[in-house]
Amino acid sequence: MGRLINGLFGGFHGRVGNLVGYTLKGKHVIRMIGKSTKPLTAARKANCEKMKVVNEILKPSIQAIRAGFRLAVVGTDRNEYNEAVSYNKKNALQGTYPNISLNYTKVLMSMGSLPVALNPSISQNGREITFNWEISASPASEYHTDRTMLVIYFPDLKETCCQLIGAKRVEGKDVIVISGEHITERMEAYISFAKDNGKAVSNSVHAGSLNANPRVSIEISPEEETKVSKETPLKNNSDQNHKKRQFRPKASKTKNANHRKLFAVLNRQTTNIYSAPS
Repeated sequence: MGRLINGLFGGFHGRVGNLVGYTLKGKHVIRMIGKSTKPLTAARKANCEKMKVVNEILKPSIQAIRAGFRLAVVGTDRNEYNEAVSYNKKNALQGTYPNISLNYTKVLMSMGSLPVALNPSISQNGREITFNWEISASPASEYHTDRTMLVIYFPDLKETCCQLIGAKRVEGKDVIVISGEHITERMEAYISFAKDNGKAVSNSVHAGSLNANPRVSIEISPEEETKVSKETPLKNNSDQNHKKRQFRPKASKTKNANHRKLFAVLNRQTTNIYSAPS
């Protein structure tokens, strides 16, 4: 049920039929909900794929997005996530439908006017991921006290680890600790700076990748495994069978001849005993 605001001609909050009303930054918004029955055109399919690819990295990075795009939407009716989606959808995608993917070097986790990190790089020591960057040569730089914001995205897991308030820009180094389960996973790292008072932020910069080489795994179906085991018997069993055959005693020819004579005599005797009377 919807709730009217400021009378009949004002906005409303809630749902009425397939309409939903809400307030966004002081403005009344009415949207239609439900699934479209129209068939998807090629352009719509491509747009859906772009949204899917962009959301894969932005959705788990929502904390960093809210902090990084907060100032970019001041004075507008847009929110931080919409602004991040809009920028990255236009600038961070590569390829054509259906082969659309992210160019991680162009992804933006924050947007602002502060100077970006100079020549950033990353290295790994177990769970510790170290970010390094160049320091300004000016000893009295007004940006020395800016704080880092670090983001690490794990593409294969669709997860993000972030540190919103880190070391000062003048230190030239910062460390973020990741989970032990993630130390061998592929990583895409980003760094940006923000003022202590939160009134300014820089664009983020791609600091590098770790464990980028894909791991190759070979799976063998039960049918193939059975086939291979039949064609290639175990070496130990083969050796054992060979040894058994090797040490099996052989009967002599004389002994075999004596056995045949004995069987012939027994056979004649048996025939005489059970022959019919004449």
